[in-house]
Amino acid sequence: MKAELKSVEEYLRQWADSAIQFLPNLLGALALITIGFWLVRVVDKILHRFFERRDYEISLETFLRSFIGIGLKIVLIITAAGIVGFPTTSLVAIFGAAGLAVGLALQGSLSNFAGGVLILIFRPFKVGDLVTLSGEFGEVKEIQIFNTIILTPDNRTVIFPNGAISNGTIINHSKHGNLLVEMKLSIDFTEDFEKVRSIILRELNNDPNVLKNPAADVFIVGYGDTSLQLTIRPYAAPEHYWDVHFTTLNNLRKALIANGVRDPQPVTRVMVLKND
Repeated sequence: MKAELKSVEEYLRQWADSAIQFLPNLLGALALITIGFWLVRVVDKILHRFFERRDYEISLETFLRSFIGIGLKIVLIITAAGIVGFPTTSLVAIFGAAGLAVGLALQGSLSNFAGGVLILIFRPFKVGDLVTLSGEFGEVKEIQIFNTIILTPDNRTVIFPNGAISNGTIINHSKHGNLLVEMKLSIDFTEDFEKVRSIILRELNNDPNVLKNPAADVFIVGYGDTSLQLTIRPYAAPEHYWDVHFTTLNNLRKALIANGVRDPQPVTRVMVLKND
């Protein structure tokens, strides 16, 4: 009985000695995590102010703040584990293996993710711009981390993977602020072009959606059997592009009709072959 009590007493003494040795490390680890998490919040606020001043996309700000915050917290946890005696090499190996497995499983998604980050950082276009991506023309409605969404003139929503966008050709029609709106119109071959041109330019000058500078112009670009084929080239601000593209052309046609300008008249040729 005495031997058993002595054994228990020895065990408790060893446990107490271990606890006394371990307690400072545990307190140090807890202090590191507490102070470290507070510093992470401070860094997050600094990043928020940084992105606000530079007017970055909100999706990029949210992603980078989360990414940096999670990364810093992982470093803190690994460091705290090392303080209490946990082998940090094992933790690093676990995180590394998990990252490799996720990377192999999501290769396509990671390509789109990287493309999205590049688009959000370098900003070849922004929400509201008129762009041509992979042959599709439309207005950028949303830039996400993995995809970009545009709305086409015929009201189709097209979703592009960001990886394909970053590796392809991007045409940004809104980059310089003024958009050229090219419109086609045909008039009868016998009409006076200078008269028609003056009517069109007068209507464009009175249109509030058409920019005065650069000035609009009208050209003859071809001839049909009974027609003059015209190209009308006004400029518009990006937000008025569709109004000029559709409504203005309709108003021009009404003005030409009101001034007696005729549409091309079809001609039918009849050949009579006489048999002797």
